[in-house]
Amino acid sequence: MPELPEVETIARGVHERLQGDRIVEAWFGSHTEPFKTPPAAQASGLEGRRILAVHRTGKHIVCELGAAGGQSDGHSDAAPTAQWIVHLGMTGRLLVTTPEGPVAAHTHARLTMASGREVRFVDPRRFGRLELRELDRQSPFEGPGSEPLTISLTAFIELFRGRRLAIKAALLNQTLLHGVGNIYADESLFRAGIRPRRMAGRLKRAELERLHAALQHVLLQAIELGGSSVSDYVDADGVRGFFQLEHRVYMRTGQPCLQCGSPIRRILLAGRGTHYCTVCQR
Repeated sequence: MPELPEVETIARGVHERLQGDRIVEAWFGSHTEPFKTPPAAQASGLEGRRILAVHRTGKHIVCELGAAGGQSDGHSDAAPTAQWIVHLGMTGRLLVTTPEGPVAAHTHARLTMASGREVRFVDPRRFGRLELRELDRQSPFEGPGSEPLTISLTAFIELFRGRRLAIKAALLNQTLLHGVGNIYADESLFRAGIRPRRMAGRLKRAELERLHAALQHVLLQAIELGGSSVSDYVDADGVRGFFQLEHRVYMRTGQPCLQCGSPIRRILLAGRGTHYCTVCQR
């Protein structure tokens, strides 16, 4: 599943290419699973609207939309009247292409833009979701937890106070920190020197300080490198990321630790494959 860096990379790419562009036509497929808002309602609500901005909230891509038929100079100073919200699920892709580009199997949505571009939502496993919110009668979308890139150290430490669950499970809990997934939890815990099974509520302040710094460093580095392409992930142009080349533990089971040479171990924790070094992480 795309995590925070991958979703951030896609959101930035879509924003750069489509800010100020207008949706001329919206087509949606026949499968019902991807649609939190009925496809007919999405189509009628999207057509004619201009994209003011595109950003990430947690693991969601949020397109801020202006009023239908509204004028814009390509900047985002107009007040949004609606939001189109894209969750990529496990295998979803949000691509910006041209009408002449080959249409991939499992394409569930196509937005035709005034510029001539197309936005396509592709999702083979149909775990992704598409939603339209009309802001005159619905509240703006907010993520379920705190934002990992901006949370203060004090607030970060407070999140885990008294938590009787493994720190890896706590990092994956989207109501605590939204956007962190399996890859970046493993990589951050390794860099902080903390074993994934440690009880979150028993970690010392110094350990949480290291984890706070490691998590933000890993996420920012991954964004800079375009995310991790270990499965289906590509950015808005269909290009793979490069952070998988920087993985120190994730999916390196049995390989020597890059710090101490000990074999990387894999266990199952919180239902997820978890990778760590038995020597470097305590």
